[in-house]
Amino acid sequence: MKAKDADILIIPGYTNSGPDHWQSRWQARISTARRVEQAEWSKPVREDWVDKVVEAVNESEKPVVLVAHSLGIASAIHGIPRFCRRVAGAFFVAPPDVANPGIRPKHLMTFGPYPRAPLPFPSVVVASRNDHFGSFEQAEDIAAAWGSLLLDAGDAGHINAEAGFGPWPEGSLAFAKFLGRL
Repeated sequence: MKAKDADILIIPGYTNSGPDHWQSRWQARISTARRVEQAEWSKPVREDWVDKVVEAVNESEKPVVLVAHSLGIASAIHGIPRFCRRVAGAFFVAPPDVANPGIRPKHLMTFGPYPRAPLPFPSVVVASRNDHFGSFEQAEDIAAAWGSLLLDAGDAGHINAEAGFGPWPEGSLAFAKFLGRL
């Protein structure tokens, strides 16, 4: 699949993805990409966030490819049963452990736990070995449950601009390879 043949939905996580974040850069470069906007980025409410993802998927004209970071992953996963349009695949980066009582801020736990059923579309989970929002082992476990290909990003923090992942060329290559297989 080529990007022009899909609706690429950029689904940021908690506090949104700023202009230097790889998601914002990809959105600017991919003509068919659009961001799922949330009403409240700093005080996420699970039902509201899931509703926005479901709305964006169901408004799509072309097959959808989800590109979710952090809490955006939980929003997308919880919306799957309500998707009415075809999702061709999902590229999930830095899944937070939303079932961990130690996660901060605490209200992120309202997005957990993740459903563990295999996903009805191909997917990739990119995880870091030193992400303060979720362990590599947790990402490995959830990727296995979902039937996702797990990509080990090494010691990459939360794979965001603050961790040095603005342009993130390795991510672009991995995404292009994934898209090419859909």
